[in-house]
Amino acid sequence: QVQVVESGGGLVQPGGSLRLSCSASGKIHNIYTMAWYRQIPGKERKLVASISADGRTDLVDSVKGRFAISRDAVKKTVYLQMNTLEPEDTAVYYCNMEILEYTWRVVKYWGQGTQVTVSS
Repeated sequence: QVQVVESGGGLVQPGGSLRLSCSASGKIHNIYTMAWYRQIPGKERKLVASISADGRTDLVDSVKGRFAISRDAVKKTVYLQMNTLEPEDTAVYYCNMEILEYTWRVVKYWGQGTQVTVSS
């Protein structure tokens, strides 16, 4: 079946950088929108960035100019490059992929989450 696995989180100082990766595998015909969300304990999971199949990107205002989302069709991977990180960026980051499976169904899959902590 389909599996989605993410990695790249960790502890970084304010102003530092991290790159998150999220890769899909399995019986996949195509992947449409890929996205990154983040969630703070006790709060709702929020969209951070998304990228369409044709490469069009959308980022929440608070990360524009600092984060960049990209995708690699061959590797079935979405990346989130995070620069100039701020303590407010601390959260669990989740990737989400809209996947066309071999069954011809479109299903949204979540990664398992990766912790990003920005602290001095």
